[in-house]
Amino acid sequence: MKTVYDFSVKDRKGNQVSLKEYANEVILIVNTAIKCGFTPQYEELEKLYERFHSDGFTILDFPSNQFGQQAPGTDESLHEFCKLTYGTEFPRFKKIKVNGDDAEPLYKFLKEQKGFAGWNMDHPIAHILDDMLSKADPNYKDSPDIKWNFTKFLINKKGQVVARFEPTEDSETIAKEIEKIL
Repeated sequence: MKTVYDFSVKDRKGNQVSLKEYANEVILIVNTAIKCGFTPQYEELEKLYERFHSDGFTILDFPSNQFGQQAPGTDESLHEFCKLTYGTEFPRFKKIKVNGDDAEPLYKFLKEQKGFAGWNMDHPIAHILDDMLSKADPNYKDSPDIKWNFTKFLINKKGQVVARFEPTEDSETIAKEIEKIL
């Protein structure tokens, strides 16, 4: 059975990194952007990282410019922004595509494992996203594609995808799922 450990990705400096380096850790993989309405989630992500890192948890950050061109700049400038603005300490990787034929193979795998999880309609941006995406494609919910920045995939210690959280999901809900598998 294939797991995330079967993939290698490029760090922000362009070096190949095998995800086997994260074996036996609980991982949250997230596609990010620095000019998005969800960008303040970096603060919540850093709190999750600080809360659970000593228990064997990490976050892998994959900037993507596919949604409204909201991750402009170089890999290094994105990293500096996140460090200076939100104090993030978790690993950040090279900017990637998460959808389409040239999507990062890791993301093709993640989407095969867990399709669209649905919006948390209590979030103020959920209705805006649903309306915008419905106008572009009335059946958008049927596709496993990433819908927007800050979609998260939770990976257990065996490298299996156990949950997908859309960007509207509350961080405490994610924290509870992390606690269950740590």
